[in-house]
Amino acid sequence: MPTEITAAAAGRWTLGDRTVHRMGFGSMRITAHPDRDRALRVLRRAVELGVDHIDTAAFYVSPGGTLKVGTGPARYATELIRAALAPYPEGLVVATKVGFRDDPTTGLHEEASPAQLRAQVEENLRRLGRDHLDLVNLRIVKRPAPDSVAERFGALAELRDAGLIRHLGLSNVRLDHLDEAQTIAPVVCVQNNYALDNRGDQDAMVRECGARGIAYVPFFSLTGGNREGGARTDHGAAVHAVARAHDATPQQVRLAWTLHQGPHVLAIPGTGDPAHLAENVAAAALRLTPDELAALDRR
Repeated sequence: MPTEITAAAAGRWTLGDRTVHRMGFGSMRITAHPDRDRALRVLRRAVELGVDHIDTAAFYVSPGGTLKVGTGPARYATELIRAALAPYPEGLVVATKVGFRDDPTTGLHEEASPAQLRAQVEENLRRLGRDHLDLVNLRIVKRPAPDSVAERFGALAELRDAGLIRHLGLSNVRLDHLDEAQTIAPVVCVQNNYALDNRGDQDAMVRECGARGIAYVPFFSLTGGNREGGARTDHGAAVHAVARAHDATPQQVRLAWTLHQGPHVLAIPGTGDPAHLAENVAAAALRLTPDELAALDRR
């Protein structure tokens, strides 16, 4: 009987003083399906498969939220994580984000004052049932004009000093934001939009994070330009060819490509489907050759 592939196959990297498997789990999509028990099964199964890094946010909620789908009562990813996993396993890192809030009337919007950020941290603590947060990423709107994250990141650094937060990261940022934040407090990860077919200007950021020993945690690595719209189906000839060579799915090839971008790159694919979860985790064991990586880069 084949040995079950776990997240350990991806190897490990550090998030501050914590070490995690590079194959993690993104919780945004567990809110979409109205079956609460299904979401709990997915989360518990992820941990059974060795996932010890779960990404979330208090604005991951359905109906509404970032997915803008669903009906019925509000389903918060943070509360589902608590219901499924508390008391939390030793070694599990739950990373969350602040900087945005979902309002039933106005929808998703930026909230960035120190008081608003503290309120969001406290909301995450309450919904997760924690007395501190393992990792908080400051999520910003990346604007073309120069701007500063000093006040926002400084507010989170004060909450870190107060013991409410263990580690800090940044999400949707430029290199100048990272430079500025590092003068205020240690940055353990950068979360930006990055995928095989949606790289933008991120190759340089990936390299810079590696040089600084910072984890790079791409979001939308499966969906690319589809973003919240879901996994792509137009994968291209190179992706299909590599998938056939490894008896893998195109989605697994995309995740493997992500992990091959550097030992500091973590993957956080999200799904509400138990079968897709197992496939995603199994991509941790997929090893691509230099020729295959070159072909994928040429697409």
